[in-house]
Amino acid sequence: MQILEVKGLKTYFETRNGTVRAVDGVDISIDRGDTLGIVGESGCGKTVLALSIMRLLSDPPGRIVSGQINFKGIDLLNLDENEMRKLRGSDISMIFQEPMNSLNPVLKVGDQISEVIRLHEGLSRRDALDRALDMLRFVGIPSAGNRLNNYPHQMSGGMRQRVMIAMALACNPGLMLADEPTTALDVTIQAQIIDLINKLKDEVGTSVMLITHDLGIIAETARYVAVMYTGKVVEYCSVLELFSTPLHPYTVGLMESTPKQTSGGNAYLSTIPGTVPNLYELPSGCSFRNRCPDVMDICAQKEPHLREKSPGHQVRCWKYE
Repeated sequence: MQILEVKGLKTYFETRNGTVRAVDGVDISIDRGDTLGIVGESGCGKTVLALSIMRLLSDPPGRIVSGQINFKGIDLLNLDENEMRKLRGSDISMIFQEPMNSLNPVLKVGDQISEVIRLHEGLSRRDALDRALDMLRFVGIPSAGNRLNNYPHQMSGGMRQRVMIAMALACNPGLMLADEPTTALDVTIQAQIIDLINKLKDEVGTSVMLITHDLGIIAETARYVAVMYTGKVVEYCSVLELFSTPLHPYTVGLMESTPKQTSGGNAYLSTIPGTVPNLYELPSGCSFRNRCPDVMDICAQKEPHLREKSPGHQVRCWKYE
């Protein structure tokens, strides 16, 4: 059963240089207790998609032009700000990319977590702090009782990320949006955060939308994945199909852009030629055509649609029309 279904979502930014179509007709869905990975290079619209779902965009310059965001059967775009505020942090929560910018530097982490609990569940300060302590223990922070009184700057990057996860889970949300939760963390801490996300799915039943550029993290956490490029989903499939039979040339390029080793022991790195087109002036037809090794005449004339190539595997490419 689906907990989230996004249909035809378009989010544009009006700037002095023109209109930026940051999210341009995105369709995704997440089942209850499932994890959907969103991958793509910087600037492809991943974070804007999450902020659109949370209704956290500043208008102006950003605005949701059209589409639907159905959460548990309710279109979030039809809710007013007070109704959305009740949902944020309780039914839907988000882990932002940089916890040091998201946590209040002058408040103790225990107070920040308990504030969310008191706001949504009406508990007393003592009961809310007890719940906050339980959440810090759940996310694996050692000496959790002492850490309640820490300020964010007194904690490591990995611990701050765990605090953000504890805050996001404090009210048992049905859906959590995680925006690059392992960025700037060392490999050991990354593995711990990945294990924690999997624990949420298995033990709590939380549905997760995981935004990342790291395909290794997708392989360890997600069941389905959406590959984005210039605001559009260009491929949507299971993680198994992503690694065994990637279809879109951009997806193939991402899969090949990982360090490899020759038989002689030397390392080399494949790259996708060219650069992402200017989002103010996207080329006609397929936005990937200037970088694509399989480009055809029709690619410059018409934009391809996202079509199902096999059951559950969708691709936006003229090769498969």
